[in-house]
Amino acid sequence: MRLSQFFEATPVQQVKDYWNSRPCNIRHSTKPIGTREYFDEVEARKHFVEPHIPTFAEFERWDGKKVLEIGCGIGTAMINFARSGAQVTAVDLSDESLKLAKQRAEVYDLNDRINFYHGNAEELNQWLPPETYDLVYSFGVIHHTPHPERVIEQIRHYVKPGSTIKIMVYYRYSWKVLWIVLTYGKGQFWRINELVARYSEAQEGCPVTYIYSKQEAKELLQGFDVIDMQVDHIFPYYIPDYKQYKYTKVWYFRWMPQPLFRWLEKTFGWHLCVTARVPSEPLND
Repeated sequence: MRLSQFFEATPVQQVKDYWNSRPCNIRHSTKPIGTREYFDEVEARKHFVEPHIPTFAEFERWDGKKVLEIGCGIGTAMINFARSGAQVTAVDLSDESLKLAKQRAEVYDLNDRINFYHGNAEELNQWLPPETYDLVYSFGVIHHTPHPERVIEQIRHYVKPGSTIKIMVYYRYSWKVLWIVLTYGKGQFWRINELVARYSEAQEGCPVTYIYSKQEAKELLQGFDVIDMQVDHIFPYYIPDYKQYKYTKVWYFRWMPQPLFRWLEKTFGWHLCVTARVPSEPLND
């Protein structure tokens, strides 16, 4: 069974309900939700655990540019783009996530730099006003929709020659996938699609989670010029301690030399970070 066949019948409403029940990173702080202290801590924790994000996003590069973020969640990247001088359009399927993202913009007094839209990214052109962007950014989102290829097709309506597309999707040949299959599936690799979806996120039971090889990611972005593709990020911390805001590394990572760990991340990381550019020739709709 192809991966697309495994998830294509999943209702988008089921995906929406899942992310509404627990917006991504909402528990990254113990401070009162919605306060500046809360949002500061959420950002600090996210970038501590995933330090490759600012390098990949290149927030400062988009000063004075127009950025479309597909799947803004509670707004960590969105705020960084806006405070760096970009004009941001933030969209999300989860209205609960969007509420917090809007609150975040108010807390940082960046309302004038961000426009918010709520809807299904597979149908962007049905509800998002026609406009072209310098950057379309989507980190860890497209692989959670039943038809990722439809999102990519929709992106074509919002770019121009020279526009940049930056997406992160989960990497098929990652340490995380192996760990999930061995830990929860007892080595049953034929259940990989089901197992990865169920255990890919902090809250178990994600309805859809696609995983991509580098070649599959290139095929997903067919028609765009892929200019960079990097694998990164292995979560090294003991999860029960991490939930208590303690950063205790798992024993086999604790004693691993940092250069070796970085090699492992760059070879078998969970995040496949892809940068593509719109070619000078018009894209076919």
